Amino acid sequence: MNAALRRIITGAMALSLAAPLAACGNSDDDAGAKEEYVGLLLPENKAARYEAFDRRIITSRLSTLCLECKVDYRNAGAQVDIQKRQFQALVKKGVKVIILDPVDAQAAKSWVDEAAKKGVKVVAYDRLAEGDVSAYVSYDNEKIGQLQGKGILAALGSQAASADVVMLNGSPTDPNAPWFKKGAHEVLDDKVHKIVFEKDIPDWSAAEAKKAVNDVIKAHGSTGFDAVYSANDGMADGAAEALKSAGLKNVPLGGQDADLTALRRLVSGAQSFTIYKQVRPEAETAAEIAYRLLRGKSIKSFTPTTADSKSKNGIPAKLFDAQIVTRKNLADTVVSDGAVPADWICTKELTAACKSLGLE
Repeated sequence: MNAALRRIITGAMALSLAAPLAACGNSDDDAGAKEEYVGLLLPENKAARYEAFDRRIITSRLSTLCLECKVDYRNAGAQVDIQKRQFQALVKKGVKVIILDPVDAQAAKSWVDEAAKKGVKVVAYDRLAEGDVSAYVSYDNEKIGQLQGKGILAALGSQAASADVVMLNGSPTDPNAPWFKKGAHEVLDDKVHKIVFEKDIPDWSAAEAKKAVNDVIKAHGSTGFDAVYSANDGMADGAAEALKSAGLKNVPLGGQDADLTALRRLVSGAQSFTIYKQVRPEAETAAEIAYRLLRGKSIKSFTPTTADSKSKNGIPAKLFDAQIVTRKNLADTVVSDGAVPADWICTKELTAACKSLGLE
């Protein structure tokens, strides 16, 4: 880890773990108020974004809104039972608003419904939890899948119509995964020759993704497929390792999330594209909604649309857009937005490639 990255992450952790959040809030509602908590439950710590960005941004935004608020943060480490205990502990503690990114959306239904009966407001964050949630903040996930499909077609170019594609879909317990898959199929079906292999990867596991690609290579040979669709960059890590081990180069590979390692693969040419979702507006909106629910204020201005889950219709929602990032527009998207500085991406081994892309 380079010094710049270490400073940012260390600062983020310090901010997130700080004692009562100092505020520059301007609301009279906070005058003389006793200490209040907003719960923040994130699903796992494998994806770099949760600890380095989501947690930090939500905590920071709440600190500007609420003079006497503290964030009670917990990470489930991808374990449903752990997240259930964390959620129930917050309810027992008396927390009235919980921002929840569920490990398993269906499993969360009983906890959410039980909490709602006690007056607890749940903001479903990034993934739409089942049950009586009060609001939902995420992205239009079907459109993201469509972008991923378009990324594969663009990477294949004139070879798309004759190409066989491997599809590594997201975790079966993630409610976003079927939407990514649906959107990708809408674009790829009838535009490529065949989906030669397709699998939903449990827990978005890079190791399972690597194994799946290795199995495809064994079953179909190194020339038995032409591109790999990966529903996120973490699984693309595993896919890239499998391709490299097999000596396969120039195989189009796409992901999602604009993870640092994926951005480096874009520069080196080992990955064709990723999907950039701006975490800041999503996280800050979730914080705004949580604060307003805590104060009993309207959230209408922050939720211009609605979403439906299997258990509830008409959930107030805000769904953000995303965009495809390739090596050609990397400097004008992720880097220019300040999401990931160029010096994080440009390791010594990538110096020449970064210069050619205008990153140094």
